[in-house]
Amino acid sequence: MNKFRRITLATLAGGIAAAVGFQALAQGRRHGHGPIDPAELDKHLERMLKHLYVEIDATEAQKQQLEPIVKQAAKDLLPMRERVHAARREAIELLAQERIDPAALEALRAQQIGLADQVSRRLTRAIAEAAEVLTPAQRKELAAHFARRHGRWHG
Repeated sequence: MNKFRRITLATLAGGIAAAVGFQALAQGRRHGHGPIDPAELDKHLERMLKHLYVEIDATEAQKQQLEPIVKQAAKDLLPMRERVHAARREAIELLAQERIDPAALEALRAQQIGLADQVSRRLTRAIAEAAEVLTPAQRKELAAHFARRHGRWHG
């Protein structure tokens, strides 16, 4: 395999891995299998928010502000999930062909980078909106909470 193909395949795999990573943020409790029931997603978000409120000692006013921020972000991210699944299926089809099409791989990679950018922008907007609702002390507590969770996943 020539250098261009190795780089293209590595880039495609990285793009798919990044896409799978953000997919987890919008998938509810089904862990990526099948369509997500909006009611199930809403229940999952309610449980997650309930724990978050306890963790940061949120006031009632903060709860009223945070809930729509989180729920709208999840609603906005949900359609991107199917695009990730479709790209994965397309990558598998491309890699299973007798001859690899570098142009098709590059197009898929570019598409997934664009999708990852869309997701990143939406998540950043939600984080910024939520940060405006929280006090500096609550933001620090939330950051510590995420650091602890990250340590469990990757430590």
